[in-house]
Amino acid sequence: MFRGKFETSIDAKGRTSIPAKFREVLVDTFGDERFFLTKSSPVRLGDGAFGYGLVIYPYQKFLELEEQLKDGSGLGLSLAELAAVKRTVLVPAVECTADKLGRVLVPNDLRKNALLEREIIFVGMQTKVDVYSQAVWAKVCEQDEQNYPIDSPALAALGL
Repeated sequence: MFRGKFETSIDAKGRTSIPAKFREVLVDTFGDERFFLTKSSPVRLGDGAFGYGLVIYPYQKFLELEEQLKDGSGLGLSLAELAAVKRTVLVPAVECTADKLGRVLVPNDLRKNALLEREIIFVGMQTKVDVYSQAVWAKVCEQDEQNYPIDSPALAALGL
């Protein structure tokens, strides 16, 4: 499973290093060094604005996601919503493999869309990795503070 948060940088050409721990998880847990990099779901930035991060999906997990989105049955989405999800997540997806130094080239359109400049953050989310700019990550953390289910009996039972 992907766990933890790692801060790193992205250069002007769009190269960044995938954290070694996450590269290990790709191979050891998911059995493949290949992965897909794509746009995340929208993140509310405040004042009605939205931003995006990126998501790294292990190769097989992304293929499973594609299959689930093929006809969308059981997702409870309208045809318009399903089409929007496909255009957001599937269309910009690129298959990647890190080089021997762990670097990967983030395509320019994904970089611009996610507002990735110099400092970026990789966040382990169990079966995927989220990638954010510092500014969008700060908004995500802000939202998490507001949305955390403080009085949840289910979370209390887990010791959270």
